[in-house]
Amino acid sequence: LSSLSYAFLVVVTIIAMGLSCVALLAQAVRHSPDGSWTRNFNALVIGASYASSYLAISLILCFNRRLAVRMRLQRMSKAYTTLPGARCPTSPVHEYVAQEYMRTCLVAHESLPTDVVHAGWGRPGTEYDGVRFRRALLDTIPEIGESRYTLAHTVIPAHPTLKPHARMLHHFRFILPLLSAEDDELTPLHYYDSAIQLARNAAEEPTEHEFALGMQAVEEIKKSLNDCRLEALESSITD
Repeated sequence: LSSLSYAFLVVVTIIAMGLSCVALLAQAVRHSPDGSWTRNFNALVIGASYASSYLAISLILCFNRRLAVRMRLQRMSKAYTTLPGARCPTSPVHEYVAQEYMRTCLVAHESLPTDVVHAGWGRPGTEYDGVRFRRALLDTIPEIGESRYTLAHTVIPAHPTLKPHARMLHHFRFILPLLSAEDDELTPLHYYDSAIQLARNAAEEPTEHEFALGMQAVEEIKKSLNDCRLEALESSITD
């Protein structure tokens, strides 16, 4: 009822202002020397007055509305609060929100790519799904021996810290005798060094095969260092 009353009042006010403007303009035309709109200064003043009044009222209403909204927002609590049962949404509203949420989740799930392959990234649906090969390979360096709290420094306390852009084969040269070699005298450290060099310097992204070889070398290096650490602990306990 209040909205209808407000709308009715606004319409009546606009009609009244329009009629008064028309009446004043007609009177200004009748009292002009030539009885026309040409060079009628009074009509110009009346029109400008009504236009400025309309603009001023519009600005006041907009400012009042903006101020009211701002004050209401400031009164809202910023902290998370638990609503009591009486203030919870009604059952239809709750069901509608739940349905929309489930529909959105279903659309988001169906929109996930299933057969898109990007260079340097794991394929969807595989064990490397969402893995960036270059970043994952470079992140293995701190795990093995960048600081003095890693495996390499645990086995060899005097192991040097990593220098920028140092090759893995040179940086981990002291643990090279601890690693098992193949028939071609290549150790996991050689494969790991090649993988890190590709990740650092290659213009193209590492392939899944190269990433798998690099991660396999990482696991073998970790296993060898961990075995050495356990043997050292056993010998210290025995002594």
